[in-house]
Amino acid sequence: MISFLKQKHWHNLSWIPVFIIGLGAVGLGMGWFLHPEPWMLDQQPNEKLLKATFTELLTVEINRYLPDYLRVVYRFFGWWVISIGMLIMALVQVTRMGTALARNLILGILFIILIVLYYMVYNFLPTSPIKIAMHILTGLWFISAISSIKIEKFP
Repeated sequence: MISFLKQKHWHNLSWIPVFIIGLGAVGLGMGWFLHPEPWMLDQQPNEKLLKATFTELLTVEINRYLPDYLRVVYRFFGWWVISIGMLIMALVQVTRMGTALARNLILGILFIILIVLYYMVYNFLPTSPIKIAMHILTGLWFISAISSIKIEKFP
């Protein structure tokens, strides 16, 4: 019975962090989707990348409709992140990551997503506060990956 509880413990630690990653993605996406000026959430790193302030950009007559365009782009991006989060949560809910295939597939895909995210943020937005969320997501990924390795096959 003790070894079963231990296995259950490892199994829970394999799927719960991934579910939390999905919830985190939904939360981040909601921020970009619902904020009236979502480009201002990352104002400093965005202005550094653009080499101009948003005040300078938005006061030029030719950029009169730039806020509308940015709002659409960020809302699309926010919805995309929300959708990915919901897909992650749905996959975890349906499979509970009960097979090695389910665990390896979702953890492999999340690993690729995190690597590309780190590359993009550190190369293009190195002062972004999103780095804190990335580190939390990476910690959750490691908890799930290590726990997945610890799960023994039931006889």
